[in-house]
Amino acid sequence: MKTKHFFLPLLLVAPLFVYSQASLRSKQFNLENGLAIQGYDPVAYFTQNKSVEGSKQLSAVFEGVTYRFSSAANKELFVKDPKKYEPQYGGWCAYAMGATGEKVEVDPETFKIINGKLYLFYHSWTNNTLTKWNKDETNLKSKADKSWTSFFH
Repeated sequence: MKTKHFFLPLLLVAPLFVYSQASLRSKQFNLENGLAIQGYDPVAYFTQNKSVEGSKQLSAVFEGVTYRFSSAANKELFVKDPKKYEPQYGGWCAYAMGATGEKVEVDPETFKIINGKLYLFYHSWTNNTLTKWNKDETNLKSKADKSWTSFFH
């Protein structure tokens, strides 16, 4: 009987951890009404090497964050391995995360795949942060990794 009582607290705590993780992600990620990447398909960056808008009818929620997809096949790929396709730094500008540790909006059409991971960047008529990132990628990536980790501790 003691083993049953031992596992009961674990069964009660596990859902709370999942909920708190989803809640934290929804607060820290770059979202508009719970929607990631302004509705762009995270899988298309990898499969088509371009930004493609997703459809409201093809969406999936992963740990409190909603993603849209341009095809059922892309949605299926995401559902099988969401962490593979999620943008780094919660979808915030990778350059800003590395340069200043700040959360800065992105242009979903300005991106780079590095070692199988998606990085998004701010881009306006006068400022393309991807260009700046490329000049000092190793240093900025290291700083961005540390900055992003600080948002979760």
